[in-house]
This record gives sequence, structure tokens and C-alpha cells, in this order.
Amino acid sequence: MKQWRTRIGVGLAVSAAALAIPLTATAASAAPPPGDGWVPIGAERYPSKAECEATELPMAQANGYHEVWCDDSKAIMPIYNR
Repeated sequence: MKQWRTRIGVGLAVSAAALAIPLTATAASAAPPPGDGWVPIGAERYPSKAECEATELPMAQANGYHEVWCDDSKAIMPIYNR
């Protein structure tokens, strides 16, 4: 009887760990740019998201991209093009 209690306890612990790992991993990861096809191109400090995107757009277009997305959740904004 004790063996079954041990197996059930271990099984519950393994199941809880298997469920907790993916949930915590996704919560800790950084938010990607909206949609697919974004390429990280660097990071720069700008006073606002709008200024970042307006300044970076001509450079993105010169390199064959048509959109810019700046992540304003950080002081030095990661910049993505697509």
C-alpha cells in the first residue's frame, strides 16, 4: 500500500512540474513584435516610440524593409524591421 502512495505522490509532483515549466517559461519571455516576419536590427535610445519609428523608417526602407516597430518598454528600444 505504501508503494502506491509513493507512486501517486511522485506522479502528482511530476505532473505539476510538467505543467508549471511551460507556464512560467512563457510568462518570463519577452514580448515579440506584433505579427510574423519581424527581424531584430538593433537597439537605440529615443525619447518616444513615434520618434524612433519615424527616424528608423527611411533606413529600413533603404535596406528593403517597409515597416519599423520599436519596443518602448525599455529605455534603449529594441528595433525590428519587416
